[in-house]
Amino acid sequence: MSIKLRAEVSMAAAELGVVLLDERTGKYWQLNRSGGLILDKLLAGGSLPDAVAEVASVYRVAPDVVNVDAQELLGRLVSSGLVTS
Repeated sequence: MSIKLRAEVSMAAAELGVVLLDERTGKYWQLNRSGGLILDKLLAGGSLPDAVAEVASVYRVAPDVVNVDAQELLGRLVSSGLVTS
């Protein structure tokens, strides 16, 4: 799945992950390091399974667990209007 940030959304690296600013609403969203890694992979054109595999490898977590969290994260990013596919 190819995604991109909406034009009104800014992204910045933070000490513990990534921060997104929705300039339409003024709301900030903070993603932890694993969430930031998933988002980075997807924004770079990677697939969700590739992002899941990398997070599972880096953080030594079962891929099934990472997949559930990644699906939820992606759903929230889309439903909040931060990204488009």
